[in-house]
Amino acid sequence: MLLLGCIACGPQETDSTSATPVPLEVASEPTEIVSSTPPVVEDTPDSPARSFRGLWVLCEGSERVLEETARVDALVDRAVALGATDLFVQVYRGGRAWYDSSHADASPFEAVSAGDRPDPLRDLIAKAHARQLRVHAWVNVLSLARNRNAWILRDLGPDAILVDRRGRSLLDYRSGELPAPDAAWYRMGTPGIYLDPAAPGVRERLAATFSELVSRYPELDGVHLDYIRHPLVLPVAPGSRFEVGLDFGYGKPTRARFRAETGLQGPYREPDKPETSKLINSPRWDAWRREKVTEVVAEIGRALDEARPGLLLSAAVIPFADRAYLSLAQDWRFWLEDRLVDFVVPMIYTRDDRLLRYQADSFGSGPFAARIWAGLGVWLFSKEPARAVGQLEIARASGLAGDALFSYDALAAAPSLYDALVASVKQEQAGAR
Repeated sequence: MLLLGCIACGPQETDSTSATPVPLEVASEPTEIVSSTPPVVEDTPDSPARSFRGLWVLCEGSERVLEETARVDALVDRAVALGATDLFVQVYRGGRAWYDSSHADASPFEAVSAGDRPDPLRDLIAKAHARQLRVHAWVNVLSLARNRNAWILRDLGPDAILVDRRGRSLLDYRSGELPAPDAAWYRMGTPGIYLDPAAPGVRERLAATFSELVSRYPELDGVHLDYIRHPLVLPVAPGSRFEVGLDFGYGKPTRARFRAETGLQGPYREPDKPETSKLINSPRWDAWRREKVTEVVAEIGRALDEARPGLLLSAAVIPFADRAYLSLAQDWRFWLEDRLVDFVVPMIYTRDDRLLRYQADSFGSGPFAARIWAGLGVWLFSKEPARAVGQLEIARASGLAGDALFSYDALAAAPSLYDALVASVKQEQAGAR
């Protein structure tokens, strides 16, 4: 990973059967590539020398730019008009690949690149670089959406999937929501199937999958991790030690690994009885599960460094850092502290401007301001463009390295919102002259 200077739930997920976003995340030899020059970042590490703007681009949104090369030109033109410096292009979702892959189901890629037709991702990278835009491959790491046919699940088996505190696999959540009677008082933040980061083979398989990606597409500027956490359940459980709520990671192989690695009993007092009122060594159990998610980040980083030294690694993260730490096994502050990632994008998706300011100012006054971008849910203001512009101004005033807009697809579907944001960019550029 190349540490750069300046440059939050996951970015909205979409159901594979719908084009509408639903609000709330061993390498082969590279093939021959079309030459293009990537943008150069001249900032020194941790120096807030410039402001960056990212734009999330869905693979299954309304625009589907990776399914039709003719749509790439419009994306690049609009991104430049929006003042974007970086594109987070979703290429791996639900265990499926919108790129040339032998580790994941590449049927979406194969459907649009058969015969002599060009590779849409390769074409996008070349055209983005020609306009000084960096391209990051956005990958949904632990979420398989609702894809029960994902290759990683087929190859590793059902033990690769998270199990809840009551001993039920997410594969048992047939509707994508919790089984009765829990459905009466709990809700999944983003329903779906999630991999267990501590299950045998999961970490290694994911690292190999993304190593292959950057080996086959060596002109990528970065990899952007999403859904690198446990599932969100509402109401949020404050950790297993309180013996309330619902959390995950209780698969039999995972529990055995915990005992082997720590020498402790648990998490159940009686190992083969998932009694939620009889949890032991809970603080260590919670910390250990966080460590397993962090180890996935570290393993991916090592694999990417080996395949492509200097590649940027970033992550879309939950903006409530303590909640992410206690409830979702996502310790993204440590990822920054230990330089496992180059930058993070807390997804501060809210209509509450005061909350946005509180969070952005908190991040902007902290030690990692030069490596944090504010993720903004501009789609929330499709009928109130001025409010989206106002949120950009709040984020800019916070002292963060940059911002990121969710999403390109939403902006393409809301012309007045897009026009207002473009006008704000022109106004800012005029004022800078």
